[in-house]
Amino acid sequence: MKILGVSLFFFIFLAPFAFVTVQAFTGTYGINYGRIAKNLPSPDEVVTLLKAAKIRNVRIYDADQSVLKAFSGTGLEIVVGLPNGNLRDVSADGDHAMNWVQDNVLAYLPDTCIRGIAIGNEVLGGSDQFSGFLLGAVKNVYNAVNKLKLSDVVQITTAHSQAVFANSFPPSSCVFRDNVVQYMKPLLEFFSQIGSPFCLNAYPFLAYMYDPEHIDINYALFLPTEGANDPKTKLHYDNLLDAQIDAAYAALEDAGFKKMEVIVTETGWASHGDENESAATVDNARTYNYNLRKRLAKMKGTPVRPKNVVKAYVFALFNENLKPGPTSERNFGLFKPDGSISYDIGFPGLKSSSADSLLLSLKDNRGCDWCGCYSIILTMATAFLLVFST
Repeated sequence: MKILGVSLFFFIFLAPFAFVTVQAFTGTYGINYGRIAKNLPSPDEVVTLLKAAKIRNVRIYDADQSVLKAFSGTGLEIVVGLPNGNLRDVSADGDHAMNWVQDNVLAYLPDTCIRGIAIGNEVLGGSDQFSGFLLGAVKNVYNAVNKLKLSDVVQITTAHSQAVFANSFPPSSCVFRDNVVQYMKPLLEFFSQIGSPFCLNAYPFLAYMYDPEHIDINYALFLPTEGANDPKTKLHYDNLLDAQIDAAYAALEDAGFKKMEVIVTETGWASHGDENESAATVDNARTYNYNLRKRLAKMKGTPVRPKNVVKAYVFALFNENLKPGPTSERNFGLFKPDGSISYDIGFPGLKSSSADSLLLSLKDNRGCDWCGCYSIILTMATAFLLVFST
């Protein structure tokens, strides 16, 4: 009877999870929730805005307790971040990594749907301040996740800027920069072993600002244009984002990782900028983000990878008025701090000038998706095993 009970337990409760591949992204559209600002809505109000906009996938750049608590029971799926400043300690000490995962991930599962951990952000391609610590931190965090039996639930990644590439146009000519390869190849080797994607922060806005004489702004904004042809592959591109993604695929193939998927972890367009940032306008930001949303809704791939559906996180949820740098850096938000939209890109239920009406209508609108169901299943499974093991 005990053997029969354990066998039934496995087939009923564990078999559905036995061959699960980690997927940190549901659908094709997500958003980055940065908080370098004052007077932002509370995390509970942010949940209301996200649910009203039907945005399920969210990335944050740390593991803030107030955010993780607010997301509990909502059905929203979140990727937390290990900041660059933590890489040295986590790389040097596996116990430090374990403590971080226990405190910032395990403690909130399964009620908060933490689907991934981003190890640093844009570590490679700039200064080498943290480059030597990235791989060690990735391995130690993954080992901690694996020991905690979370490796089929929580995906480990790191996001790269386009500074890691050389010769990004035409896309087929793209390779990793010489000073990046020594760090990138062992990182990609490990990611290929654990099934993680290549995460790219891709900004047609920045590419256009850098070379407006040779890049058609319509090409950057997903508007009708002659586009561009890749002379090597003979493929045609009607928008710049697809070309940036395929450039990443070319670099991956050149490095020996042809099968690795590319996911866009940041993309967006600034709505306001300095005098030398003339492309940063409300009209351009609205056009880019509206057309991006339409492009992602088509559930299609790129010319080089037509079967790999493009997935992207928009940058960003809010304008972040405390960020350093040019004015554009503080004006990527789709929403204003009062909960109203910065400009209309088709999100329903966000026409109000404040979040008050949304909070009244959606205060208790919290769903039970996979994470909630998983909690119920674990409880039932435990009871079932206890009955048949006695």
